[in-house]
Amino acid sequence: MVEVYDPKKSSSRKGDNRKQAQAHKNAYSFHANKNSKITKKIASMPVGGLCEKCVEVIMWRKKFKKYKPLTTMKKCVCCQEKAIRDAYHVICSKCAGEKNVCAKCQESNEIVPTNIKTERELIQEQVELERLLSGMTERERRTHLRQLERKNKKGGEEEEESESEKDSEDASDDESDDEEDEDSEDEKIESKK
Repeated sequence: MVEVYDPKKSSSRKGDNRKQAQAHKNAYSFHANKNSKITKKIASMPVGGLCEKCVEVIMWRKKFKKYKPLTTMKKCVCCQEKAIRDAYHVICSKCAGEKNVCAKCQESNEIVPTNIKTERELIQEQVELERLLSGMTERERRTHLRQLERKNKKGGEEEEESESEKDSEDASDDESDDEEDEDSEDEKIESKK
């Protein structure tokens, strides 16, 4: 007997149509070569002018070495000028700022500020710190460096609040010392009379 093709029948396999497990499981996660010059360059590139979703996409691309930086400037969709310097952006930063939209997906979501500092900014901060430390005594220098370490560990916000409280306490202590000095001068004058 000859079997006739039935279009309703999708598979000739009978029973046990369960999905099988993944054939090739990842034993370890991917890690980019940290010593590579290209990886360091890509990691140091700032990510700005994007919504939260697009920032996560770009960070994923950087993490798994899928990010391909632009070699030449790209044309903006809005102003039609070659003004885009960042990869995966469609609108230049000027047009995105005017329209208040994400430079990648062009949606008016909340724009995430740039947190990554460029090499130039890092070098400038280092030079500024060295200049500041060169004018201090050894004790002041060590105290300042300790405070910087504490800021880095705690996140900075809590430390700034406590420093402003200390400053206000110091100012009140100085005022009370001045008042005591004035009182002692008045007492000296009265005792002479």
